[in-house]
Amino acid sequence: MTQNIQSIPPFAGFGLGLRRTHYEDFLESAVPVDFVEVISENYMIEGGRQLRILEQVRSQYPVILHGVSMSIGSAGGLDQDHLARLKLLADRIEPLWVSDHLCWTRTSAHNSHDLLPMPLTEEALQAVCANIDRAQETLGRAMLFENPSSYLTFPEDEISEWEFLAEMARRTGCYLLLDVNNIYVSARNHGFSAEDYLAGLPLERVRQIHLAGHDPATPERDVIIDTHDREVADGVWDLYAKAIAMLPQPVATMIERDEHIPPLPDLLAELDKARGIASEALVPA
Repeated sequence: MTQNIQSIPPFAGFGLGLRRTHYEDFLESAVPVDFVEVISENYMIEGGRQLRILEQVRSQYPVILHGVSMSIGSAGGLDQDHLARLKLLADRIEPLWVSDHLCWTRTSAHNSHDLLPMPLTEEALQAVCANIDRAQETLGRAMLFENPSSYLTFPEDEISEWEFLAEMARRTGCYLLLDVNNIYVSARNHGFSAEDYLAGLPLERVRQIHLAGHDPATPERDVIIDTHDREVADGVWDLYAKAIAMLPQPVATMIERDEHIPPLPDLLAELDKARGIASEALVPA
């Protein structure tokens, strides 16, 4: 386990991903959100307009740094230059927390720019935990890691994904970013119970939830695809309500949209729906 890393206290709030389309909305008016999340790699630069805008937004809202290229599952270890630049950004922005994904994205010679799945084995778990320890030690802070969406499994798999995540958090002291849409997508594609997935996680380690849309199955294609390019589906809203009711502490909830980004009022309406569902889920039966 990473030594001398401070814990991340719960943070209750509702936020959005900060996308370039909405920069002016955030700079020119007060947007009714409790935080924003940005893609870390878009701001791991020495200067320029984009970084200045992030600093302006940070002066008004808490910020979460969410990475897509740490490649925590890489067998060859982490890219030290990437970690160093991420640390500079985190020290500059002072985020609520820093997160990334349980996946691998690169080999020593190639970056896929995609979130590739992990085999669920003890060997892979050891590599992931060693990389998380290195990342947390370099950054000087605990991190969150997000569960992936997946479309295949490995014949070598030894445990379930939720058991892998639970053991990963126990060994490293990291926290979890629970992507409810990804659970829904993977459960449908692989035929496991999304409720069993939730019940098998160390829910006390969850600090954030992502909500997003997906491309549903069709007669020609049996799998559903995690696209983050449309509204949250009804089944994902239902699973979100179940997750909120199960969690032992408040968490941050975010609507995540990466493509076909609508006007800001449309996303704020979805965020209001999340607030209402969370409020109802927390009412004792």
